[in-house]
Amino acid sequence: MRKQVEAMQQKIDELSETETEKIKGSDIETLRRAAEREAAEKTLAEKEPTDVTFKSGGLSLQALNPEISVTGDMVFTYNDAADVTQDFNFRGLGLHFEAYLDPYSRFKAAVPVSADGAELGEAYFTRYGVLENVNLTLGKFRQQFGVVNRWHKHGLDWIDFPLPLRQIFGNGGLNQVGASIDWGGSIGDASQELTLQLTDGENDRIFGQNTKNRPSLLLHYKNYRDISANTYLELGLTGMLGWNDQWQTIGPAMVEKTQDVQVYGLDFTLLWEPTERMRYRNLEWRSELYYVNKNILAPDGSGKDTLNPWGVYSSLQSKVSRTVDIGVRADYYQPEVKSYANLDGLSLSPLVVTEDDAYRWLGAVYATWHQSPFVKFRVEYDHEDGKGMSEPEDRVMLQCIFSAGPHKHERY
Repeated sequence: MRKQVEAMQQKIDELSETETEKIKGSDIETLRRAAEREAAEKTLAEKEPTDVTFKSGGLSLQALNPEISVTGDMVFTYNDAADVTQDFNFRGLGLHFEAYLDPYSRFKAAVPVSADGAELGEAYFTRYGVLENVNLTLGKFRQQFGVVNRWHKHGLDWIDFPLPLRQIFGNGGLNQVGASIDWGGSIGDASQELTLQLTDGENDRIFGQNTKNRPSLLLHYKNYRDISANTYLELGLTGMLGWNDQWQTIGPAMVEKTQDVQVYGLDFTLLWEPTERMRYRNLEWRSELYYVNKNILAPDGSGKDTLNPWGVYSSLQSKVSRTVDIGVRADYYQPEVKSYANLDGLSLSPLVVTEDDAYRWLGAVYATWHQSPFVKFRVEYDHEDGKGMSEPEDRVMLQCIFSAGPHKHERY
């Protein structure tokens, strides 16, 4: 700095008086202020250091607690069938837990509580970034068969799961224990996801004869793409393979022979949301198809046989304001027809019936009012009819769903 000052002074001596005054008002003044700052910093550095006490609230034990949410789901149903009681049903109180265990891992659990007691809905641990774009999940979870099977009932667009899903997998859907590997990435203009799940084969409808608890394998592929700035399309394919090994027949009490079972699915979603008004208007078309190919040993002793029940649903839903959704849904289910379906002790219903050309269909209209992100009300009318399965039904249902906690109405 001293050398710079001397060089500057030499330059000043060579200039006229006017030019000298300009430089003194600029460069010399700048150097003066720099020298003052340097002197002040040197003085501060020479002062004796003072003791510093560090405090952090992040080390308190409550910071280690998981986030907890509670959801309530209450339904009033009026059914015109003579043998059905009309009443209020507190369908479930859901306890939901979630926590990041470390920068790489997250834990989630859902425990539904009803009048019959509590059970383990879901509890799983996810390790992110096992490989590039690959995550690993271990635990009990709703499987990625199509789209809506993965959702919790309080997060559905309707009061209950579609008819074909309930007939094939049971009222609770497909929910098993095992491992899931998920990959996600982009190929071209589309976003792709691939899910591979290995779980215990414990679903009563599909694996009701799996006494050795052989695992089942599920593969789901999803393709998502933007058609325009306001419209996207999502397509999915699902395949599941498992085994059953013990059969009840007329002859011996039980026959042990391993038979395979496959379940296939196709899902389709088209959503239109105007970019400027997506909170107030949209239109969503969602459809799913289910097909079962279950090899069995016939209970009448006739030997090997195959069951091929199948079903499909399609829904159309629209947001008509920021807080109101309306929609319609049509379901169709066709069971397998076998003469031995009514034998005593048979556990294949409702996959199998005895009457030819049996089928069941359901039509639903509904409206949902979102009072807030934490409370919503729904009214739904269902009409069920068909042939060879059960009597026609008309139902009017009123539903109230509330959520207390940070997770609101998470689908899963």
